[in-house]
Amino acid sequence: MRLKTTLRAATALTACALGTATFADSHATTITIATVNNGDMIRMQGYTDQFTAETGHQVEWVTLEENVLRQRVTTDITTKGGQFDIMTIGMYEAPIWGAAGWLVPLDDLSAEYDVDDILPAMRNGLSHDGTLYAAPFYGESSMVMYRTDLMEEAGLEMPDAPTWAFIREAAAAMTDKDAEQYGICLRGKAGWGEGGAFLNTMANSFGARVFDEDWDPQLDSPEWKETLEFFVGMMEESGPPGYATNGFNENLNLFQQGKCGMWIDATVAASFVTNPNDSQVADSVGFALAPDTGLGKRANWLWAWALGIPAGTQKADAAKEFIEWATSKEYIELVAENEGWANVPPGARQSLYDTPEYQEVPFAQMTLDSILAADPNNPTVEPVPYVGIQFAAIPEWAGLWTQVSQEFSAVYAGQQSIDEALERAQEIAVEEMEAAGY
Repeated sequence: MRLKTTLRAATALTACALGTATFADSHATTITIATVNNGDMIRMQGYTDQFTAETGHQVEWVTLEENVLRQRVTTDITTKGGQFDIMTIGMYEAPIWGAAGWLVPLDDLSAEYDVDDILPAMRNGLSHDGTLYAAPFYGESSMVMYRTDLMEEAGLEMPDAPTWAFIREAAAAMTDKDAEQYGICLRGKAGWGEGGAFLNTMANSFGARVFDEDWDPQLDSPEWKETLEFFVGMMEESGPPGYATNGFNENLNLFQQGKCGMWIDATVAASFVTNPNDSQVADSVGFALAPDTGLGKRANWLWAWALGIPAGTQKADAAKEFIEWATSKEYIELVAENEGWANVPPGARQSLYDTPEYQEVPFAQMTLDSILAADPNNPTVEPVPYVGIQFAAIPEWAGLWTQVSQEFSAVYAGQQSIDEALERAQEIAVEEMEAAGY
């Protein structure tokens, strides 16, 4: 209710501003934006009237579930479909599509926008050869979110930098399945950016890698088997039923309803699990770095949901105006004024973390620490030829890892064994890489 109220207030303020707004009617246009159905992106839609008041441009939204969004925008940009003027994409797509000439370079943003304020990890991940191809609406890593009350009841104390062994022990201690209380909720949903992304970061921390230095797939390695055995064992002991189909939004709902003792996922979720209007456990949530096994790599990723402009649009100027507005310092201040600093889009700008009010937000420092700990150039214990933590930055990745994640999800659903899944995953990867000429 609070969100609707604040959005109405923002809209009312915007309407008052219309009397003084000046823009040329001939300049106004309607832009279509494809975006993901995550909370921060939905919140942004509620403020679109302010952008329209300032520029005259109308905005039409196409809001999609994460896997569907990726399919739609990939199909549209590769076929030059022209459905969208702005696409919500990430660190996987931006540099690859930019190099292919499929995105409009964002190399002429205004001085007031202050592109240098974007965190280097985000700016570099959304660029190719030093040219920015998408602007981050928010940036994230992943971390542990946990119930402080249940941890205390279990007689345990969460370290700032836990191991996977501790996470499994704590999950078991916090589980009461008869009461629908599960010690841990993790992504099992098929999709390269859903359960596939989570398991890849977990595998990194267990010493696994997808390819060796010669691009030979390594999915039949002992490290991958250990990763899957640990994951499945922990989830069978302490996870919710049906975890094979749970992704970000499903686990968010479970955690907000008080059914998860721990959840390891995107740092951006912190504002949603601590918002008393949405979360039943808002006053008892703590945060820690993503776990490790002592090998030197933590299971945390690096990502940004960002706004990019497909090269085929006829409305690039209006699209750039929207991107400057939606990813600006001023937009952050707008959300802070209406909804509080804890609810602003995080992880994109250094100035946010220099803001005294934001430094008081309980998850702000852990989010920044997690982002800074992620190293996409050195994601694994053993060396690899690719850049990326939860993905390899090659065009074949999305199709390959979507298939592999489906094999993993079939294990979680009890449809095949771990050995069968890894054997099939190795076959898929070998076929894909040979076909691609690696």
